[in-house]
Amino acid sequence: MGACGIQLYQENVSYDQNFIDKIDSTVKNTIEQYQLFNKDDKILVAVSGGKDSTVLVHILKSLGYSFECVTVDAHIGCYTEQNLLNIRKMCASVNVKLHEIPFREVFGASLCYIRDTLNENGLNLKSCTVCGVLRRSLLNKRAREVGATKLVMGHNLDDAAQAFMMNLLKNKNNLSARMGVTTGVVKNSLLVTRVKPLYLVAEKDIVDYSKMMDFPVYYGKCPCSTEGFRNHIKDLLNELEKVHHNVKENIVNYFLKKMPLLQEKCKGDMINNFCIQCGEVTTGELCRPCSLLQDFKRFTQPIQFSAAQEAPSAELNIS
Repeated sequence: MGACGIQLYQENVSYDQNFIDKIDSTVKNTIEQYQLFNKDDKILVAVSGGKDSTVLVHILKSLGYSFECVTVDAHIGCYTEQNLLNIRKMCASVNVKLHEIPFREVFGASLCYIRDTLNENGLNLKSCTVCGVLRRSLLNKRAREVGATKLVMGHNLDDAAQAFMMNLLKNKNNLSARMGVTTGVVKNSLLVTRVKPLYLVAEKDIVDYSKMMDFPVYYGKCPCSTEGFRNHIKDLLNELEKVHHNVKENIVNYFLKKMPLLQEKCKGDMINNFCIQCGEVTTGELCRPCSLLQDFKRFTQPIQFSAAQEAPSAELNIS
């Protein structure tokens, strides 16, 4: 049993050296083909303790890369508690430094509390939206602080197919333009380049790899992810692939072919403005993290009364 009684039982998957070599080779070729980084880069790997980032840490280490890791603890109960224990164990086993960033230490509250506060005041935001916005900001800032030249993400082929379909259905081509093997369209010294070595590896293969290697991984879903639009797209693509094999791979290959044209078309939308509050790159006056946090603070700050006003009595009872 894991943290808070989480069941860590996993089905056995027979070890297959040829399969392991194939996945290692795919990751190696992706790094080289797309020139994601080299051994002179200062590499920071974003990890969660899940299967993707755990497999990524192992493969990068086996390929001879030197790197550090960073994880953001959103304090989602036993789920993130167990993942944190797992990634600590993994990093220790391969002698890699792990930077930990707790939501409560930075923002004064957990992800769920921030989300609930915003939604109770009418913003109607999904957990994944709030988490994604704040997490990306924290990772980018920490990457700059440690002098990283590349921020390595654990996104896999399934993630890539889902992201493209989500943006397509929402008519958000400008977002897709930023989401290739290497992210971003506009280069800016404040934005550490994010790269994805697992981009061409299917999620099911990562699961099998992780289980073959008996990595310390909890395979349960994030309890907040079931409400997200991505989850619906994920289920749809999984169902399609049962009948039409390689659907996800075909989507990603199509996207990669169209990526240069899409980036060129959307360049005009990527304006390098700077947030008036924190100075980070943004498309408007206020960046998305500052906007969320400004609302959160506004909703949680106690009402201030001037000297001429009388604060309401704590004993006042309004029926």
